[in-house]
Amino acid sequence: MNNKYFLMILLLLFAGSTMSQNKIDNSKANDLFKELLKESKIVGGITGYSIDGQLVWQTAEGYANEKSKIPFNKNTITRTGSIAKCITGVAVLQLVEQGQIDLNETIQTYVPSYPIYPEGDITIKHLLSHMSGIGGYESAKETESKKEYATLNEATHIFKDRKLKFTPGSSYNYTTYGYVVLGRVIEEVTGMTYEAYVKKHIFDVAGMNNSGVEHFDVEYDNKSKLYHKQRRKAKEAKKNNLSNRIPGGGFYTTLEDMIKFGNSIINHSLIKKETYGLMVEKQFDRGEGNNPYGFGWFLYGGLVKPASIIGHSGELTGASNQLFILPERKTVIVVLTNTSGTWKDVVQYGGVLIQIIHEGNYGKIK
Repeated sequence: MNNKYFLMILLLLFAGSTMSQNKIDNSKANDLFKELLKESKIVGGITGYSIDGQLVWQTAEGYANEKSKIPFNKNTITRTGSIAKCITGVAVLQLVEQGQIDLNETIQTYVPSYPIYPEGDITIKHLLSHMSGIGGYESAKETESKKEYATLNEATHIFKDRKLKFTPGSSYNYTTYGYVVLGRVIEEVTGMTYEAYVKKHIFDVAGMNNSGVEHFDVEYDNKSKLYHKQRRKAKEAKKNNLSNRIPGGGFYTTLEDMIKFGNSIINHSLIKKETYGLMVEKQFDRGEGNNPYGFGWFLYGGLVKPASIIGHSGELTGASNQLFILPERKTVIVVLTNTSGTWKDVVQYGGVLIQIIHEGNYGKIK
């Protein structure tokens, strides 16, 4: 993701004092969200934000099911996409706090059967920061997989014997598969399935009652249809099976649950303050124009003040989403949509919300 979308926003954000909530122009936020859906050909979505742990504003537009004219609403379930990496990152750091995982230990310390690579040892730290050298999806067949992988161990067989892209720790390559390996580490350390661990130690703690792992053969109440923007029109997309990527992109959620997750990060109910500091340390300099990455989180505020804004985008078939957290401002911003191929516009809208909430400035969606 390119920092050019945020440079102006960040300069405005830290130029003055925070506006009081009763002066926030939510009507402008609402109008711009309607414009986002119209101009980007997004079928349906929801956005909102909280300040000091309270949901201040939300709005839903468009359809969860365009053919049946079922409106998108506050209870509509959508895919998280790669926001799942934030959840996995927190899960790993919970176990680091407990002394069950050491960031500098290798995969084989926790998953002895995992292959050793001639390019070098991969540590937990490398996996969290996308510095492992493990590649990503190699074909449309993998991206739009229809195959069911019964376990995360089975899912690792897709990629575990492939050559690494570089010596671990020497570079950066964003990869969902690295997070699948982290899911396996969590399972081996805890003796629980990844899904059960996350439900008990993250979703239940945060009160996220409408979030979980998306299973291919399950029909979920209130779940949106999947759409993908093709040229100038969004069309219904075929469902793909997410069992090859669960810890990196296999959850469903709602806006309220994502807000709860963000506030659990701010109030340190999931990980301690000291661990949070570790989580948002820059791990690799990706060069000018690119946001740094911590342990499962993009560090969007790195241009002005390290870790002033953290979060993650999430796009896969049928979803383009954005989570922003401003810890010092105690603000959580969420944008969830059911249309892939639109994530840049969704991210930019989330950035505009930052302006509206904290400075009263706004910009046109391009």
